[in-house]
Amino acid sequence: MAKLFSNAIERVKGVLGKSTGSSDIDPNSIDPHIIPRDQHSISRKHISDAALRVMSTLRKAGYEGFLVGGGVRDLLLGGRPKDFDIATDATPEQVNKLFRNSRIIGRRFKIVHVRFGREVIEVTTFRGTHEQTEESTRGKRPKNQQSARSQNGMLLRDNVFGTVEEDAIRRDLTINALYYTTADFAIYDYTHGLKDLENKVIRVIGDPETRYREDPVRMLRVVRFAAKLGFTIEPKTAAPIYDLAPSLADIPAARMFDEVLKLFMSGRGVDVYNLMQEFGLFEPLFPQIQHSLEQEHYQRLVLQALKNTDARIQQGKPVTPAFIYAALLWPAVSERQQQLLKEGVPAVPAMHQAAQEVVSRQQQSTSIPKRFGMPMREIWDMQLRLPRRGGRKAEQLMENRRFRAAYDFLLLREQAGEETDNLGQWWTDYQNRSPDQRAAMTEKLQDKRSKRRRPRKKPRQSSGSDSQFTE
Repeated sequence: MAKLFSNAIERVKGVLGKSTGSSDIDPNSIDPHIIPRDQHSISRKHISDAALRVMSTLRKAGYEGFLVGGGVRDLLLGGRPKDFDIATDATPEQVNKLFRNSRIIGRRFKIVHVRFGREVIEVTTFRGTHEQTEESTRGKRPKNQQSARSQNGMLLRDNVFGTVEEDAIRRDLTINALYYTTADFAIYDYTHGLKDLENKVIRVIGDPETRYREDPVRMLRVVRFAAKLGFTIEPKTAAPIYDLAPSLADIPAARMFDEVLKLFMSGRGVDVYNLMQEFGLFEPLFPQIQHSLEQEHYQRLVLQALKNTDARIQQGKPVTPAFIYAALLWPAVSERQQQLLKEGVPAVPAMHQAAQEVVSRQQQSTSIPKRFGMPMREIWDMQLRLPRRGGRKAEQLMENRRFRAAYDFLLLREQAGEETDNLGQWWTDYQNRSPDQRAAMTEKLQDKRSKRRRPRKKPRQSSGSDSQFTE
């Protein structure tokens, strides 16, 4: 990548100097570093036709249109982005009028989704700066208010629009604040993002503590991109994270569900998890689990689940949030079930009660939609049914739609060191056998159980003199 940016970096030296925080920058005095077409690697053939069409339509209507964020970053890194975001000076309502196939979404940040078949292009209006005087303790504000903050500095609403310069310094990371336009096919760099991309550094734009208080999710984005790209986190960017990590508890649970998927279904889940533990970011998302992870086998289970998920994603295989959540919450479910068993609750009701309690508490931190919550519970329930294989039960279990996920989860538990009496190997063998061989396997189980049955008690001896207990 050094060769890719060498010419551009040389031009930056002596002009940009030291990186400056957005809070110290006057957007009106910013002069972007412009990298012309012949000095960067981005080509229109690597950009989706839909994104190109959106930029062209905006320009023809008299508006600016830039490809921005991850699309520019990944193209410069030699990747092929699946998603393309566009930034413009047109308001959401103006964008919506230009495209019949669009709709405005969001309240906190209004954006426009323009749909072309299955592809969705996200169009955002340039964000502007605003005063920090609008405060609200409960998030209540007038309907026409475009910006609002809580007392601790969190942005509750941010629909203040501005210029491209203001938009650049309002973005979260320098490497995500690079702009590309087909007007002149150049890249516009306002925040030294190109330099950080070259040096493989994750850096927050502006004062990190202020930016994290505005939106605590930015801390998760820092570790996610560091893991995804293999970059280091700039020290000033890293410094406030551990102290501010608890503020993630203030984020709506519905939003946190989406963030968890981004974190653990990125193909670098293990690296993300390790960074989250390092900075104290895991516990606010999964408060019931942290203490359980002090037990080595639970720690191994979570790491192995993430490792397996990473491997499947890298191989292009499908993954489901239900399995990820089943693994992440299993330590709490398993521990609670064991407590209930000691209290005399039968195994199946204990599992159901444990699952209900754990999921109910988890919903307060990260919501779990029903379409994933139900399969997750079925995976847990199947862990009690898989040992019951006698007669036709084994065949019936294999016909269950959750069998494969439950079987994989059983193997995961064994990999983590849970004792299952070699149950995983039995099910592996069973799936690979012919019908006659399967019948023999279940008959063998019946025979073993018969031998284990307690022998019938002998009749009590009479009180005759031949009894060894006769006095």
